[in-house]
Amino acid sequence: MNIGSLLTTASITLLTVFRPALKTETFTIDTKSSSIEWTAAKVTGKHNGTVKLSSGSLVFNGNLLQGGSFITDMNSIAVSDLQGESAQKLIGHLKSEDFFSTEKYPAAEFQITKVIPAGTNMVDITGNLKIKGITQPLTFQAIVKRQGNTAVAVAKGVRIDRTKYDIRYGSNSFFNLGDKAIEDEFTLSINLVAKK
Repeated sequence: MNIGSLLTTASITLLTVFRPALKTETFTIDTKSSSIEWTAAKVTGKHNGTVKLSSGSLVFNGNLLQGGSFITDMNSIAVSDLQGESAQKLIGHLKSEDFFSTEKYPAAEFQITKVIPAGTNMVDITGNLKIKGITQPLTFQAIVKRQGNTAVAVAKGVRIDRTKYDIRYGSNSFFNLGDKAIEDEFTLSINLVAKK
């Protein structure tokens, strides 16, 4: 190896050793500015509503999302397409043991385990979703942007198979219910705003 090669190798080594590391920063989710909307379909129609966030955080390395988690208050589940007694009846059913058993399991949690870049401001997020004490893997795509001390993460159409969490009520996968069946999958639209 000649002197030029040695100097080049030494320079690369020095740059690698002394390159400043990006700072890992944690952003706290603003639960009042953030939202989660749900949609559930059945043969004869669909319902939609919201569920509130209790807490959460997003971890960045520079402008890149690295990890994070959030917890939802399952007792806050609300219905948007019905009013009055009809809405309260559906909410009561969703909170019951037929669905989310919110008295026994008042919170659901998502923990990010992997983030893969998928284009400009786009990432594929993989994590563990815990509902009714059951944890299952979940992957979805999200738009993530950081501007200074504020970060936003938006994911539309996140599909979740409720039967994986022992929510079998009205499922044609387990019962022959014809036009009274409820689809196994429901979808979430997640909009997170986090601040330092």
